[in-house]
Amino acid sequence: MPEIRNYTLNFGPQHPAAHGVLRLVLELDGETVERADPHIGLLHRATEKLAESKPYNQSIGYMDRLDYMSMMCNEHGYVMAIERLLQLEVPLRAQYIRVMYDEITRILNHLLWLGTHALDVGAMTMFLYCFREREDLVDCYEAVSGARMHASYYRPGGVHRDLPEKMPQYQPSRWKNEAEVARLNEDRQGSLLDFIEAFTDRFPGRVDEYETLLTENRIWRQRTVGIGVVGPERAMQLGFTGPMLRGSGIAWDLRKKQPYEVYDRLDFDIPVGTNGDSYDRYLVRIEEMRQSNRIIRQCIEWLRANPGPVHVSDYKVMPPLREEMKADMEALIHHFKLFTEGYCVPEGEAYAAVEHPKGEFGVYLISDGANKPYRVKVRPPGYVHLSALDEMSRGHMLADVVTLIGSLDIVFGEIDR
Repeated sequence: MPEIRNYTLNFGPQHPAAHGVLRLVLELDGETVERADPHIGLLHRATEKLAESKPYNQSIGYMDRLDYMSMMCNEHGYVMAIERLLQLEVPLRAQYIRVMYDEITRILNHLLWLGTHALDVGAMTMFLYCFREREDLVDCYEAVSGARMHASYYRPGGVHRDLPEKMPQYQPSRWKNEAEVARLNEDRQGSLLDFIEAFTDRFPGRVDEYETLLTENRIWRQRTVGIGVVGPERAMQLGFTGPMLRGSGIAWDLRKKQPYEVYDRLDFDIPVGTNGDSYDRYLVRIEEMRQSNRIIRQCIEWLRANPGPVHVSDYKVMPPLREEMKADMEALIHHFKLFTEGYCVPEGEAYAAVEHPKGEFGVYLISDGANKPYRVKVRPPGYVHLSALDEMSRGHMLADVVTLIGSLDIVFGEIDR
C-alpha cells in the first residue's frame, strides 16, 4: 500500500472575507482538517500610519472604514481616546445619542453576520430577512449623517448634530406606485425618534422569526452544535472578547465591567453561553440583539424628555454655528482653522475601549502636543479571533471551516488595518 499523504488546498471563496482578502491554506487528511493557516495582509491599507499624518479630526472617517459593518462603534473608540487626552466633558444628551447609535450599530452588525453566516451554512431566506431590517437602520444612519455606512457622526466633545425632527420620505416612481409609497412612509411621518421607536416595537417579533427558522432547525443544529468548541479558560488565554468570549461562558462586557458614557444608567442583561461552540455563539448574538433593542428604547425615552446640547461649545474642537460665523469674524476664523489645521492635543497617552459588536475595540493614542497624533494603535477584536481558527478547526471536516469562519464574525478592514 502506498503511503497516504496529507494534501493542502486554498479555501474559498465561501465567506465574504475569503474572496481575496483572506488566504486560508488548509492541510487535509481526506476531508478532515489537520491544520489551518490564515494568510493576512492582502488588504493592508496602513490606516494607523495614515492617521498619524493627518490632524485628529480628519481621521474619524478612517475609523468608519476599519470594520465597515460597525462604523459608529469604531468612531466611538477613537473620539473617546481624543477626549481623554483633551479632558473633554461630553454633554449628557450626546452620551445618550452615542449609546443609542452604538446599539443600532450592534444590531446592524449582528444582522449582517446572521444573514451571511446562515447563507454560508445553507439557509438562503435568512439573508433576505436580515437585510429587510438592516434597511430601516441604515436609514437611521442616513438621517443623522447623510451617509448610509461611513457616517463620521461622532466628534470629540459630542456628535455632529442633534437628531432630526423629520424623516426623509419615499417618493412615487416608475418602480413604486402611490399605494406602495404610502405603506413605506407609514413610520416616517414623525421624527427620527418616532421612526426608531416604531422599529423597536416590531423588531422583537422579527428576531422571533429568525429563531423560528434556525434555533431548533435540525440541519442548523447539526452544522453548529459541537463545532469549534473553546472552553472558558482557553478563551481567556486566546484573548477572546465580545460574543466569542461570552459564548464560552465568561460574562465579560465592557458596558458592565468598565462602563463608559451612560451604560451604567441603563438596564440590560449580558447573555452567556455554556458550551463554547458555534451554536452558543449564535444564541449569544441573537440575545444581544434583543438586549440592544431594550437599551435603544430606554435611550429614546430619555432623549424625548431631555433636550439640550449635543456637543461642547469650545470652538477649538467643534465648529461654530453658521449664524455665528455670519455675524462674528472670530467665529469664522475658528471655523477655517479647525478644518485646515485642526487642534493641538496636550502631550500624553490614552487608551479608550468600547464594547464593539465583535468584541473589545480599543484605540491607543500618543500625543506629542502637535495637531496630529504621534502614534495610533488600534486593537481590533477580529484579529485575535482569527488567530484561533487553526486551533478551532483541527479535527473538524472541511465543510465545518465554513461554519467556523462565519462564527468568528470577522471583517478584514480591521484585521488588515
